[in-house]
Amino acid sequence: MARPSVQNKRSSQSLFTPIASKEADLKIVLLGESAVGKSSLVTRFASNAFDADKESTIGAAFIVKKYYVTDPETNEVKLINFQIWDTAGQERYQSLAPMYYRNASVAIIVFDLTDISSLTKAEFWIAELEAYNREEHKIQILLVGNKSDLSKNENDNQISETVERLKVPYFKTSAKEGTGVDELFKYIVDSIDDGIFVESRETLDLDQKSKKSSCC
Repeated sequence: MARPSVQNKRSSQSLFTPIASKEADLKIVLLGESAVGKSSLVTRFASNAFDADKESTIGAAFIVKKYYVTDPETNEVKLINFQIWDTAGQERYQSLAPMYYRNASVAIIVFDLTDISSLTKAEFWIAELEAYNREEHKIQILLVGNKSDLSKNENDNQISETVERLKVPYFKTSAKEGTGVDELFKYIVDSIDDGIFVESRETLDLDQKSKKSSCC
């Protein structure tokens, strides 16, 4: 079966926005130690930008990103509403995390490739989510090593051993340069179950406008 192509609307300056026939809301939560680049990853994905002076998140930040996907065989357009929770990495906010990952579809666990100690915290979050998955609904867990633009690959062996042991999908990214970010979210898109899609509000709005115009 052919994979759907992705039309990622990066800017409101786009000349053409497709009308989706179906849509789905997808809740994503980012977890990881402070200063590993969680917020920068979200900003790179949502607006294709990078702010070197971005301050650490306090509590959590919420971002919505519209993401259009076209089936190459049928040309059907689907809309994914990414609902992204970017959580704070400081220890004092750790107890709040379950409130954000509850009912999430995807958890992105981020660590800093230049600071191997941040991988230990990533392992903590993966263990917590796996325990949650045994009791509640399943969250897809992804591990992301960020700041590949600064990494000298000196920790690659340890990271590879950890990834093999954890048995979770792993991605290397650079929020600063944009490397690997689209690949990460395309993987998420490709993993979405078609069953979560419903009739698009965009289509319903068009139908209502059409009915109103035909009545006049």
